[in-house]
Order: sequence, then C-alpha cells, then structure tokens
Amino acid sequence: MDVERSSLCNCVVNFLLEENYLLTAFELLHELLDDGRDAQAIRLKEFFADPAQFPPDQISRFNSLRVADPQTLLEEKEALHEKLAISEYELRLAQEDVSRLSVELQRKSELPVVESNGIHGDVSSNLPLDLKRKKKDTVLSNLGPLKDGERQDLNCAVKEYLLLAGYRLTAMTFYEEVTDQNLDVWPNSPGCVSDALRHYYYQYLSSTEEAAEEKIAMLREKESLLKANGKLNREKDLLLKNKDLADGQITALTKSLDNLQKDLKDKEVQAHNMKQLVENQRKELNDCRAEITSLKMCIEGSRSGRDVQVNDNDILQSQSSGHKKEETISQEVEIDSSKAGQSADASSASVDPIRTAEGDVGEHAGAQASLHFAADRESVVPKSDPQSIASETYVEKKLTSEKVAQDLMFNNSEDSIPVGTEKNVDVPSAELPVKDRDPLHKMDSTARESASEKTGLETIQILSDSLPKIVPYVLINHREELLPLMMCAIERHPNSGTRDSLTHTLFNLIKRPDEQQRRIIMDACVSLAKNVGEMRTETELLPQCWEQINHMYEERRLLVAQSCGELAEFVRPEIRDSLILSIVQQLVEDSATVVREAAAHNLALLLPLFPNTEKYFKVEELMFQLICDPAGVVVDTTLKELVPALVKWGNKLDHILRLLLSRVLGLAQRCPPLSGVDGSIESHLRVLGERERWNIDVLLRMLVELLPPIYQKAIETCPFPSASESAGTSFSLSLLELYAGGHVEWAAFEWMHIECFPDLVQLASLLPQKEDSLRNRITKFLLAVSEQFGEYYLMHLMLPLFLTAVGDEADLTFFPSTIRSKVKGLRPKNTVAERLATMCVMPLLLAGVLGSPIKRDQLEEYLKKLLIQNAAKETQGHNIEIVDSVRFLCTFVEHHSFIFNILWEMVVSSNSNLKVSAANLFKVMVPYIDAKMASTHVLPALVTLGSDQNLNVKYASIDSFGAVAQHFKNDMIVDKIRVQMDAFLEDGSQEATLAVVRALVVAVPHTTDKLRDYIPLTQHIT
Repeated sequence: MDVERSSLCNCVVNFLLEENYLLTAFELLHELLDDGRDAQAIRLKEFFADPAQFPPDQISRFNSLRVADPQTLLEEKEALHEKLAISEYELRLAQEDVSRLSVELQRKSELPVVESNGIHGDVSSNLPLDLKRKKKDTVLSNLGPLKDGERQDLNCAVKEYLLLAGYRLTAMTFYEEVTDQNLDVWPNSPGCVSDALRHYYYQYLSSTEEAAEEKIAMLREKESLLKANGKLNREKDLLLKNKDLADGQITALTKSLDNLQKDLKDKEVQAHNMKQLVENQRKELNDCRAEITSLKMCIEGSRSGRDVQVNDNDILQSQSSGHKKEETISQEVEIDSSKAGQSADASSASVDPIRTAEGDVGEHAGAQASLHFAADRESVVPKSDPQSIASETYVEKKLTSEKVAQDLMFNNSEDSIPVGTEKNVDVPSAELPVKDRDPLHKMDSTARESASEKTGLETIQILSDSLPKIVPYVLINHREELLPLMMCAIERHPNSGTRDSLTHTLFNLIKRPDEQQRRIIMDACVSLAKNVGEMRTETELLPQCWEQINHMYEERRLLVAQSCGELAEFVRPEIRDSLILSIVQQLVEDSATVVREAAAHNLALLLPLFPNTEKYFKVEELMFQLICDPAGVVVDTTLKELVPALVKWGNKLDHILRLLLSRVLGLAQRCPPLSGVDGSIESHLRVLGERERWNIDVLLRMLVELLPPIYQKAIETCPFPSASESAGTSFSLSLLELYAGGHVEWAAFEWMHIECFPDLVQLASLLPQKEDSLRNRITKFLLAVSEQFGEYYLMHLMLPLFLTAVGDEADLTFFPSTIRSKVKGLRPKNTVAERLATMCVMPLLLAGVLGSPIKRDQLEEYLKKLLIQNAAKETQGHNIEIVDSVRFLCTFVEHHSFIFNILWEMVVSSNSNLKVSAANLFKVMVPYIDAKMASTHVLPALVTLGSDQNLNVKYASIDSFGAVAQHFKNDMIVDKIRVQMDAFLEDGSQEATLAVVRALVVAVPHTTDKLRDYIPLTQHIT
C-alpha cells in the first residue's frame, strides 16, 4: 500500500513539474514536508534549489518589488472578473460557431477525418470505441504529447488525488493555476484517478531511464520484502516451537537447581561444623604442644644437672692418686663444672655467654608461644572491639616474630662458629679452655643445639600459622612491613604446602599495588629467590606467577610481568626460554597497555639470559607484534629496549630487515585501490586504513632505529680493510671507487641501495597525495641515511638512484656493472608511470635526498630548472604532480627562503604560464608558512600578480588570496585582502566577480568577522 501511495505521489510531482505548474508544486513541497514525507519531496527540493531554474539575482529582484496593498488587489480582481465575463461570452459565441461549422463539415464530407495530433478535446472524445482501444494498445514511447482531453483527465485526477490525500492548500493553488479548464466538471471518460495518473506515469517512465530504474527497483524491493516476510514467518513458527521446548527444559533445570541449592546449603552447614571442630582441635593441640615444650625444657634442665654431678664425682675419684699439679687441675675442673651446672639450673650469663644465650632462646620461645596462644584466645572475645583487638594482636605478634627471627639468625651464626673452629684450627688440648676440653660440656652443647633447632622450627610453625590471620587486619599501606617475617617463614618452613600458601599470600599481599609497592614486593621475591635456590624458585615462585596471569586487576598482572624479567636469573636456563617465555607471550596479548609495555621491557631483560637462540623466531614474532601495538608507549618501549636487545642477542639483522620491508609493502599492497579504472594513476594508489597507516609508520620508525647497526655491520664486513680504516665515520670516495670495481661482494653495504631504496620507492608509489605523514617518515629516514653514510654515498649512490626513479638522467659510474641494470629498472616505462613517479617519488628526491644540508645548493638549482627552465619551454604551466611535490617540500621550514626566491623570479617573468604556476604554488604553500612570511613575501607577490593584464594570471591570484584569507586572521592581512578584492570587483568582469565570491566563500568558516561581513557586500555588488 505504501509503494502504491508513493507511486501516485511521484506521478503527481512529475506531472506538475512537466506541465510547469510551479505554484502548485511549491505548495505541494511544503505540505509534503509538513506531512513528514521527505522521500517524496526530494525531487521538488532539488528543483526549487537549482540556481539554473531560479537565479539568485532574479529572486533578489523579485524581493525588491513593491508589495501591493489589499485595496489595490481588490480593484484589480474586480477588473479581471469583468474581463473574464466578457471573455467567457466571446468564448461561448466562438464555441457555437465552431460546433455549427463542424456539423456542416461532417455533413459535406463522405467519411469522418480523424486528426492524429488531437488538437481539440471534443474531437478526441467522439472517437470510435475500437480506435480508443487501439490507442490504449500503442507503445508508450510513441504516445506523443498530451491531448486536451488527456490533459483534462490528468488535471481532474491530480485534483482528486490532492483532495483525497488531504493537501487542500495545494488543491486550491492548483485550481487557481489551471485557468483554461473547469476542474469541477469531469466529463464522462474512461480515465479515473488511478488510471489517469498511472497512464501519465508510465509515459514518463518510458521517457526517463532513471525513473524506470526507480520503479523496477521498487518492484524488486517489494518482491524481496514479501519473500523475507514469508521467511520470517517460518522462522517465527520454528522459534515458537523451540521456545516451548526451552520452557520445558528451563522448568526441569529450575527444579534440579533448587535441589542442588538445598544440597549445597546442607553441605555448607556440614563444612562449617567441621571447620569449627578442626579449629577447636587445633587450639587443643597447640595448648598441648606448649605444655609439652615447657615440660621438655624442665626435664632437660634437671637431667643436665644430674649428669654434671655424677661426672664430677668420677673425675675426683680417678685423679685422687695423682700429683699436686693434677689435683690443682682437677679442682679447677670441679669448680668450672659446678659453675656450669649452676648456670644450667639458674640460666646465669656470667660464665658462658653463648650457652646462656641458647638457654634464653629456649625459655623465650616457650614464653612467647604461651603469650601467642593467650592473645589468640583473647582476640575472640565477642564484647571487645574487633579493630582494637586486631591492632593489639598484630603489634604483639609482630614484635614476637621479629625477636624470634633475630634469635634464629643469631643461633645460625653461633652454630657456624664452633664448627669452623674445629675444622680449620688445630689447637693443643692443654691450651684449650676448660669447656672445650670437657666431654661433659660437648654433650651438653649438642643437646642444647638440638633443643634450639626444635624450638626454632616450632617458632617458624607459629609464625606461619599466624601470618595469614594477621595480614587482613593490617592497613594496606603498611602491609609491606610484614615482608621480612613472611620471607623468613617461606624460607625456613619445612612443609611445601605451607610455603605455597605463604607465597600465595606474598603475591596477594596488596589488592592493587602501586609502582612503589610492586617494587617492594619484587625486591622481596628476588631476595627470596637468592636464598632458596633454583629448584624452589621454579616450583614455588613461578607457579604463583602463572596463577596471577589472568587476574582481573592489571596491577597484579603487571607484577607478574616484572617478575618474569627479574626472577629469570635465579632459575635454570632451560626454564627461561620455556615457561617464562610462555608467560611473557601471554602477557603480550593482555588488554591493558601498561601490562604489554611491561612485557616488552621484561622480554628485553630476559633475552640475554637465554641459553641459546632456538626460540629466536618466536621472539622475533613477538617483537613485531609489539612494534605494531596500537598504544604508543608500547611501541616506544619496544623500539628503545626490545629491538636493540633482539638484534644483539639473535645477531640476525638481515632477517629482521628483510621481514620488515616485506611487512611494510604487504600492508600497503593489501589495501584497496583508490580507483577501479585500469590504466589510471588512481588505480596504482591505495586507500590506507587507520590500522594500516599506523603499522607502516611504526615499521618505518623501526627502520630508522636500525640504521646505526646497519651501518656498523657494513663497516665490519667491509672487504677493503685499509679503505675502511681511513673512512672514519662515513664512507670515503676511495672506498666507493673500490666498491664500483665489482670484484668482491659486500652484501651488508649493498642492501641499502639494492633492496631498501627500491622498496621505499615502490612504497611511495602506492601512497596517495594526502599521506604526508608516511612520506615525511620516509624522508626522515633518507636524511638519516645521508647523514650516517656520508656525503660521497649521497652524491654518488643515493642521488643517481632517485634521479633514475623519477625519469631523469643520472651518472651510475659508482654502481658495479652487475647491479646497474637493476637500478635502471626503476626508470618509469610509460606516461602513467612518469606521472606517478613525479607525484610520489619526486617529493622524496626533493626533501629526502637533495634536502640534505650538504646538498642545499644543488636542490635550489634542480628546483629552478624544474619550475622555470622546463616550464618556459612548454605551452602550459606545471602539472598538478609537480605542484604537489613542491607543496610537500614546503612542509620543511628550512627550504622556504630559496623557494620564495624562485617563486619571485616566476612572478616577475614575462611568461604568463610561469605567473599562473607561481600563483598556484603560493596557494598550496600558504598552510605551511607563518603570518610574517605571508605578509612580507606572499601578499606582495600576489598583489603583483593581481595587477597583471593577463586575465588567467589575475584569476589565479584571486584563488591564492582566498587561501591566505582562509589560514590567517591577522587584521593587517585581512585589510590588504579586502583592498585587493575591491580592486577586482571594480573591473566589472563577471568572471572576476565570481572568482572573488568563490574564493571568499571558501574562507568564511575560518576567517574573521570583518571579512565575513564583507562577503554580503560583494554579493550585493554583483
């Protein structure tokens, strides 16, 4: 129904425009817009917006006409009514005469004559029935112009359509505009609203190909919509069936879910009860352990006292028959032994400080253990404040743990002293102290060492059990203070499961650690890895890294990335290029930019630690993946750290360069062409996407970063040692002369001008004119090559190669004969290739090769020859390719001075083509200069061109003035432009006026209010 309605509306629109009923069409446009039918009003809007149909000057003239008052209009209407009455009377008389003459003519003629053109409506209405049927069957394209009867049918049909559609204002306007027919009376004819409009529309379709295509497209769309509707109905039925099945499944699953939830709740209750039971048993076990420890200490103390007394009695009896000297010695031994027994019973520190310290450790550990469990029992009191209790418990446990850790370190150092003394020092028994010569003292020391070790293990156990409870109650910003205790427990605990739990707590110590906190945690991990060795680092620390790799917080994943580079030194070499490399590879795929940046940094730290280069190609692929990362910080880190590390580690610079150039060309070649017309310049150019443009740019940056190692490798592989030593920091002329002989191979040196430069020329030939950023990147690389390789390389190798690539003659003497043919192959083969080389390769020659600081004079000579001498020989000015090449050269500020000198020579030249070219060049270089340069150089030159007698030169300068107005808002510049525009308008030339208006209209969105107000004045003048 909507299609038929749109078809009738299109019929009415076409009829009104073809029959020149403009007022009705204009009123219909407004009513269609009010009705929201913008699709049917498109042709009417385009028709009334066409300046060819309604010139602006004519509209302004109509607007300036005097508007009549209502009284005058009433008088004119009455006069027209009188004239209309007289005309109607005369018309009736004429119609009576015509009818009378027609009757006489029919009576006199033998057969009725039917006129083919059908001028009168009454003759066509009296045609026989078979003739009408024949007329209907004729081909639509041969219907010819409308007859009066057909026109009346169409007018009546349009009137009926407008009334039925509700466009009453348009119908009233149509009444007034159709003056030669009475639309209230529709004679009895075979036409009706739909048939008459369709008849006219089919005739219009036969005469306009676009309308016919529109109708066919609408019919096809209708058929496709009907098919799609049927398909959707079938899918709807299928979905309803699936919905019923899904509802049944959901019901069953809901029931099973309820049952599972009930079971889960029961199991949770059981688990809670079991946990409480285990906790109670653990408390009882700890209490028993504390009591057993205290009892053992008491038993050992009493046992050591009894042993001392028995040994003393035996010694005295055995030595009673000796000499006095021996008696004196035995008395001293007795005194010392009794003092040792007293120190063991009373824990005195006056005789043996080392043994006293050992006794203190045992008693202190027992006391601290009892205090620890007492504090645990007090911390669960329900009426106390949880926060205050947690803080007090944390302080007590922290002090206890630090003291125990210090005692353990002291015991370890104490144990090492006597062992070393016994092994390394040979002292006579007579010179040893009494305690060292006494076997009783040795037995006592061994017992105390075993007791100390046992006490230390119990202390570590207490510390390991307490730390997971302490950590949650410590403020996040102070949790790093627990690291020494945690490291001590992880390092010394004998149970691997407990160590894993503590290591997990270490990595999860802070929920989202900042940079400083990550540094503290990482230093702790490194210190722990140094102490525990390779095997425990691999089995305890690295698994924790692997668990954190998919954590939801990027700070935790960043901690994993940092650990890969810093812990790799403390694991076996075969783990570094397997497990740790796999972790880094997964971090390279991370969604967070900081994680990928850390992965690039730590991969650079990891490479020197690899045992071999078996994983080179995998690392190289990771490097290219990071170099093409969409984040700039990741790219910068990769260029500065990872790329040099990979080149140094893998020593495969030639493979990296070959892969780099192939990737650059592949990215550009896979993009769609600018145009599908074969043989055109646009078919050779590519439309780059944002991703492709970014990747090519970063790969070219990488090429610039690799230039120093490229040069270094060329120097190292030089086959002429004497010449290379005298070359210094660049290639000398004598070295190039030896190379030109072609007697030896020098692949590292030839890569630059045999592979790199031709590939860059090929890449530049794929870039459209708007890709200035990539062309600028190539230019910077060429300037860096000329600076690194030296003046002679630039003059004898780079310059001839690029001159050949743009189609100019060049001296190839310094190229070996074996590669001259390849260089000559860069010359354009046809006209399209020449234009392409001028547009794409010429900018590189001007800015990247001749633009080097050591070749500025030659650049000026070449540009002057290109712009002045060659153009003076041609009948036309410069083509757009040369203009665009000079425009790209203007992007470099250091070349502006001599470019202005050359342009001024063109301005004062007598050749009009040179002047027009100068105006065009000023227009394209305006965006790259400042206001001072525009005021002192560009505007004076344009004023000179604007006063030229040649009209082409004058009109070209007008466009350049518009470009200046578009880019500068300086009042002085704007005033100069207004003065010059007034001078152009005073000439009175229509072409000049149109050029002024066109130039200023372009500048309107960017210029000042002063010039924006000046534009209506120029239109008024026109």
